[in-house]
Amino acid sequence: MELGSVLEFLENKTILVTGATGFLAKIFVEKILRVQPNVKKLYLLLRAADAKSATVRFHNEIIGKDLFRVLKEKNGTHLNALISEKITLVPGDITREDLGVKDSNLREEMWNKLDVVINLAATTNFDERYDVALDLNTFGAKHVLNFSKKCAKLNVLVHVSTAFVWGEESGMLYESSFKMGDTLNGASGLDIDVERQVVEQELNELQAEGASEEAITLAMKDLGIKRAKIYGWPNTYVFTKVMGEMFIEHLKENMSVAIVRPTIVTGTYKEPFPGWAEGIRTIDSLALGYGKGRLTCFLGDVKGIVDVIPADMVVNAIIVAVVAHAKQPSDVNNIYQVGSSLRNPLIYTNLQDHAYRYFTKKPWINKDGKPVKVGKITVFHDMASFYRYMTVRYILPLKGLELANAAFCKYFQSKYNDLNRKINFVMRLVELYRPYLFFGGIFDDKNTEKLRLVARDNGVETDIFYFDPKCIDWEDYFINTHIPGIVKYAFK
Repeated sequence: MELGSVLEFLENKTILVTGATGFLAKIFVEKILRVQPNVKKLYLLLRAADAKSATVRFHNEIIGKDLFRVLKEKNGTHLNALISEKITLVPGDITREDLGVKDSNLREEMWNKLDVVINLAATTNFDERYDVALDLNTFGAKHVLNFSKKCAKLNVLVHVSTAFVWGEESGMLYESSFKMGDTLNGASGLDIDVERQVVEQELNELQAEGASEEAITLAMKDLGIKRAKIYGWPNTYVFTKVMGEMFIEHLKENMSVAIVRPTIVTGTYKEPFPGWAEGIRTIDSLALGYGKGRLTCFLGDVKGIVDVIPADMVVNAIIVAVVAHAKQPSDVNNIYQVGSSLRNPLIYTNLQDHAYRYFTKKPWINKDGKPVKVGKITVFHDMASFYRYMTVRYILPLKGLELANAAFCKYFQSKYNDLNRKINFVMRLVELYRPYLFFGGIFDDKNTEKLRLVARDNGVETDIFYFDPKCIDWEDYFINTHIPGIVKYAFK
């Protein structure tokens, strides 16, 4: 593997970014425009019916974000000209053939001009409807690959997946691919086309029964988890993402493809500025509940490792992988797990300490204008002790309140509602994150480390395209960067 200057490679290149309104996609677009304004063109695929609605989404969900303030300061009054020259909005939908691009001239233009395709389109919701996740994460990957095959001079396709395609596996988890039909538990019979048929049959039956939209949504969520667990995966998200990888590997033929698997993605480490975040993602849900005083107990292995990686490092790894795999043979090692558990592990108990220190010093102000006082969380090390605690502390009192409420008292009704909300909140978090609270896996990153070393030895601009987790001081990062970032940008 040989690498030249990343900045030189990006110059005059034409790049398609799918899922352009997503968290990582926005950071990617900002990075390219800021460090290499001589990129020829960025085509941004947005789910939109037409050019007008795509423009509205671009201004509201991309360029209007605080993420772009450094770019705005750098370019001043020239920013609009830069955007007009460098960005082409593509209304479309990756769940459809040819990415749902209706404009035939625009399709032909991309097929003739694209050098690079970055597939960042996905739903990351753990309990997404199965039909939605299958369309986006699985068949969407297939559609992006097929679209890329029609590009006359394409250098490389980079498909962004997740390291948690390994499910609940423990030990060293390698940067190896999944072949079509592979399963984690050894079960046979996984066929992606059959999965689509299962979805269609279930939808047809529900509609024939006159089920409400709410009932259909719940049934589709349950179906996704059920189908995932049949083959050894814990939730719909990772199941549909691994099937997307299967499509990529099975159908890529001679195309140069790289698959990037980030772990838990957190706010930016330093670019375009430290701490930019968007939405509530994975561990941030716990910080949200804790900071607002709603999470006083939880369960998990306090000595376990939680694998997190800042978003700007993920984007930098994607960009360097683009350069490394441009015109490379399709059979080279092409999977990159981008995380920290091997090189610079973060321990769950340390994460709790960081949150306690931050919210003690800077407490959340509730709707009544009063600071929320946080304390140490009671942590249970197994499900049995957790359920015993919940029963004695909450469920039995809840039943008592049900009886009292039957007697008429509004006071008990209020207490009942508050307690019920707290139980539902905690139990939902437990169910969503249970597979990862006792996660025993370490993500090998041999290929990613090789990419780092080659970049360093080849004089690549490693100060610009940094992605080595060993440089992170986790205590400083969480207390002074990440938690302040999610409080500012993500907490509502």
